[in-house]
Amino acid sequence: MNKRNEHELIKRCAQGDRAAQKTLYEQYARMMFGVCLRYCIDNEEAKDILQDGFVKVFSKIGQFAFAGSFEGWMKRIFVNTALEYYRINKVHMYHSDVESAMHIDYEDYTVEKIGQKEILKIMNTLAPGYRMVLNLFIVEGYGHAEIAEMLGITEGTSKSQLSRARVLLQEELKKVMKYKQVNE
Repeated sequence: MNKRNEHELIKRCAQGDRAAQKTLYEQYARMMFGVCLRYCIDNEEAKDILQDGFVKVFSKIGQFAFAGSFEGWMKRIFVNTALEYYRINKVHMYHSDVESAMHIDYEDYTVEKIGQKEILKIMNTLAPGYRMVLNLFIVEGYGHAEIAEMLGITEGTSKSQLSRARVLLQEELKKVMKYKQVNE
């Protein structure tokens, strides 16, 4: 979709045009579902966040200033919706302190044979707190101060969770690599 068509679609959505909203949903739902999945335990949770995210998009679409990427604007809403869901359901999340973070032993090994689906599957095995910080830091590019503010934790906890998430991710990747090497 070119910029002109996208602008027209956004304006129609802001005016409450249901057909335009359906078109926008169909165009972006799959991509935004992928964003939601990075922050969720399962598909059902991601579907809930996707629905809530689109409700927010349609209620705030009139605020989009056409300065920058609409996709980026939407993505930020979905990330924030996922984080809000996380904060509300935080009772089952695991947080560790800086002192409990393990030293990361980086090894040189190749992961080219591991696909995106496998990596996402491994990431989904991480405790939600670890997964949130890992996504926000590595995928979304936020700093620890921003992550701490978004999640209601300290910067030290953010750093600790990232460190531990990397260790756990690395351990799981090693297992997958060994399994692939044995079965080739």
